[in-house]
Amino acid sequence: MEEKVINAALLGLGTVGTGVYRVLKSQEEEMTAKIGCKVKIRKILVRNLEKAAGKLEDPAMLTNNWEDIKSDPSIDIVIELIGGIEPARTYILDALHAGKHVVTANKDLIAVHGKELMDTAKASHVDFLFEAAVAGGIPIIRPLKQCLAGNHMSEVMGIVNGTTNFILTRMSQENMEFKDALALATELGYAEADPTADIDGLDAGRKVAILASVAFNSRVVFDDVYIEGITKISAKDIRYAKEMGCAIKLLGVARNTESGVEAYVCPMLIPNDHPLATVNDSYNAVFVHGDAVEDAMFFGRGAGELPTASAVVGDIFDIVRDIEAGCCGRIGCTCYKSLPVKKMENTYNRYFLRLHVEDRCGVLAEMTEVFAKYHVSIAQIIQKDSQSQDDHLAEVVVITSKVREGDFKTAVQELSNKASVKRISKTIRVYGK
Repeated sequence: MEEKVINAALLGLGTVGTGVYRVLKSQEEEMTAKIGCKVKIRKILVRNLEKAAGKLEDPAMLTNNWEDIKSDPSIDIVIELIGGIEPARTYILDALHAGKHVVTANKDLIAVHGKELMDTAKASHVDFLFEAAVAGGIPIIRPLKQCLAGNHMSEVMGIVNGTTNFILTRMSQENMEFKDALALATELGYAEADPTADIDGLDAGRKVAILASVAFNSRVVFDDVYIEGITKISAKDIRYAKEMGCAIKLLGVARNTESGVEAYVCPMLIPNDHPLATVNDSYNAVFVHGDAVEDAMFFGRGAGELPTASAVVGDIFDIVRDIEAGCCGRIGCTCYKSLPVKKMENTYNRYFLRLHVEDRCGVLAEMTEVFAKYHVSIAQIIQKDSQSQDDHLAEVVVITSKVREGDFKTAVQELSNKASVKRISKTIRVYGK
């Protein structure tokens, strides 16, 4: 009996595209047993035909013309791996309108235009899957939509950018400053030539928007997410965090509170007894809390050719199973709520504050008076040995209890205007109760 074949087209043959091609080839012998038929890549869209030809056994499948794929009725699945907003958005919408199923790893696009894409897929009765858009090879989108669907999720957070986690790990383990750790990450291939999206938190912000939307069943877009990167974190900050039993990680946090959704990315102190504190180097981890499952953590490689390809191929296999069962489009957009997204000033966190003040009696009392005025409760205050050449200055580290961010920032601003406060060196949020 002749084996049934589902035809697919690949958009892009970069790192992940090449990985997908390799993984599908490695699965050929077992594919029919796994999913009921074979998946064949029939066409691959690239910009440079000559460059791409060296990666394939059969360069004849290459094209630089989208119409060759769009107008081909034999192609059932389009795998978009070119990234960015355009032309990816146009290609995906064309494919969906043409009744083709789509798999993508495009976090930039989904974090901005997710609703449009999901609505179009629903109208065309096709699948639109994007497991690889968040945390690479770590399964998280499908678990949230399926395995954990019986929960009301109150929080999803974690380390969702491997480059920044590698940098902070080197800073912590080798006492490196940020610029030296970034240079090492670039040398080893963890950081791009332009690392802005990673080190400024933009990449993580897009993933938080997607995670929040899926976890809380309410649309959160990239512009809703408050973002800070890691460029201002110093080796001294990390040393002080260690003294307090904490690590510093770039965390993406989304919470579903009674007053709305909180969604932000920023460096945070996290206690060493939290599972995320020991997630090092380029690894990612996502931590979720639901009313039924309580706590669960998903850990693994958050990027890379084969880990990301693993997630993409998993989506392809899922679509093939749906085609075989005649039930395509069964799990589409799950955003059936319209929850407000809170401004960052209305979120509540603990804070680490490092400042230099006059070394004299009464200064700490002045500080606590300002804090009390704005309802900032101090959980811990430590006077450090000042490294300043000025013997009249003292370095003070303050850890607050949970406080509204707007009140804390107002208090810090008032402190900075006091003659006794010479410099506010750093404020970093602290994760936890």
